Amino acid sequence: MTDIRTARAEEIPNLTTLDGSEERNAATAAYLTDLLAKGCTRPEWCFVAENGAGKIVGNVVLWTAPGHDVPTDFVLFEAPWDDPELGLRILRHGFAAARELGATELSHMLDMPAQAPQFQTEPDARQAVLTEAGLSVARDGRRFQWLAGSALPAQDPRLTWRSIAEIGSEPFIELFEKILADTADSLLQADVRKLGLRGAAELLLEDMSDMEHEPEWFELGYDETGSVAAVSLPARNPSFPVIGFVGVSPDHRGKGYSASIVARGTQILVANGATEIRGDCDAGNVAMYKGFERSGYVNFADRRAYSGTI
Repeated sequence: MTDIRTARAEEIPNLTTLDGSEERNAATAAYLTDLLAKGCTRPEWCFVAENGAGKIVGNVVLWTAPGHDVPTDFVLFEAPWDDPELGLRILRHGFAAARELGATELSHMLDMPAQAPQFQTEPDARQAVLTEAGLSVARDGRRFQWLAGSALPAQDPRLTWRSIAEIGSEPFIELFEKILADTADSLLQADVRKLGLRGAAELLLEDMSDMEHEPEWFELGYDETGSVAAVSLPARNPSFPVIGFVGVSPDHRGKGYSASIVARGTQILVANGATEIRGDCDAGNVAMYKGFERSGYVNFADRRAYSGTI
């Protein structure tokens, strides 16, 4: 019988190790070490499956943004993928622990192809277990990356930028409301359905403000007439500097401003030491996809976001 329990101190950060997968084992251990150091998880949020022979054969780790006490996601989900029932048991154990901590929903990101830091192999088997556990796809996304040594994207002389430190948060929320009214992003669409336009706009700014950033980094872009056209929110999440949000006012779409926003965020992050920058967008958000491409970013992976009530 396989026992699912909280990981012991000596089992962290390795958790499950796979024979012949030294790169994967080193990457997942380094990732968990980093999450613990940044406060994204805790030792008591790490759960393992131990088989009858005393071998760790699976694990799951709860995750939250630094400074928060309620998990919002789970990471490092590993199981014997020829035993979906055990995978379900591991997830349900993690879900029960998350509920005790006050969570009502959890999300999980599945990156394809398998790569550092989580090396999520067997995507079909993983998706089957996630679905059986009651999670559904909230976003079919694309991941983009800029690396030092690549050309810096040119800045758009048509836009003048003013920061949230200068003008306050209300102009940002007002622009978010306009953008979210017909957003192509499935995650933001869900927020609008749940919270309404104003609530979703406030949540967007709140979530972005939780990331590491300077107030001067969050900016609105104004065109030559003084009309607000764009919003740029570069930041650092617990793993990477990111282009956090690319938004163009409905009145100014079709002018190529999505690339202008990515270029502005890239400039700010590089000026503050970034050597790798990432950004995600919904597969259906063609304008944002093109904005990354025109700014020299490479689509290095697909990311399927799962979420559900637990």
